[in-house]
Amino acid sequence: MKFLDQAKVYIRSGDGGAGAVSFRREKFIEFGGPDGGNGGRGGDVVIECVDGLNTLIDYRYQQHFKAKTGQHGMGRNRHGAKGDSVTLKVPVGTQIYEEDNETLIADLTEVGETFVIAEGGNGGFGNLHFTTSTNRAPHHANPGQIGDELTIWLRLKLIADAGLVGLPNAGKSTFLASVSSAKPKIADYPFTTLHPGLGVVRSDGREFVLADIPGLIEGAHEGHGLGDRFLGHVERCRVILHLIDATCEHAGTAYRIVRKELAAYGNGLDEKPEIIALSKSDIADAFTLGQQMERLKRAIRSYGPPVVEGERRRPPLIISAPTHHGVTEALRALRRVIDGENEMEAASGPQEAWRP
Repeated sequence: MKFLDQAKVYIRSGDGGAGAVSFRREKFIEFGGPDGGNGGRGGDVVIECVDGLNTLIDYRYQQHFKAKTGQHGMGRNRHGAKGDSVTLKVPVGTQIYEEDNETLIADLTEVGETFVIAEGGNGGFGNLHFTTSTNRAPHHANPGQIGDELTIWLRLKLIADAGLVGLPNAGKSTFLASVSSAKPKIADYPFTTLHPGLGVVRSDGREFVLADIPGLIEGAHEGHGLGDRFLGHVERCRVILHLIDATCEHAGTAYRIVRKELAAYGNGLDEKPEIIALSKSDIADAFTLGQQMERLKRAIRSYGPPVVEGERRRPPLIISAPTHHGVTEALRALRRVIDGENEMEAASGPQEAWRP
């Protein structure tokens, strides 16, 4: 299945049914009268967040969705039925934007959450509704109200506890494959990962979700390489695991490039808690590792995320996914940050409204 995280969709809610103009014509009723029923309401367009989906690929093949028109009113005071609604099913983490692709309408983050994006038009009144003491036989009825039509953007942002970032070939996919059951494509050329991937990681009896996104290069925010469009998938992450290839030319430069791209993207990515690790330590000698570690520490002091008052900056780790060296320590560091935020959320709890 192809991964699609953005789709443009045209939607239209149903028109309301028209009211009826009708009069009673029974044989033994001396005085007839109006008996036109009201029209039915048009169908709504609803967006529902469901389980089991992880892509918007369905909306590549169908982009137009129209709800049904409400049934027209009929004689004998019969009201029209409501038109059938249309439900667009989307994965967890889908955001709905207006046509400008900038104005957020709704953010669906829980299974079962629904949002009515376009309401159907009201049905028109039949002539029975207009009967008064002075107008006993009205000959007019209302047409149904026109439904809403608009173009929207659906944008998926994967929901994960931790996210992997780094330059191409930094070992992100290898790390994800070694700590979870995910099977990402792994090769020795840049941009092997073309789409974000998710894996469930188990550490010390606890589970959390780890997201792997395609590698960044210098100028990604300007569209170089694969660009930075996939960074939206780590916006919801509580912590970032930043991998730097220990065999690269200069670890400090590699770290600086990614940090600048995170800052250029915005949305607070450069301020998130960050675990930094030198990867591929199994193919680097001790001298190279020491040299790269010193370069990395200098870069972290200049470009690293702000340090919370009262805390020390986390030292970089040295890991090797194939040999599993340092992987357990990295997972524990991620879990401590995730659990720490969960404990803070639980301690704060729901705030009760003030009462006099």
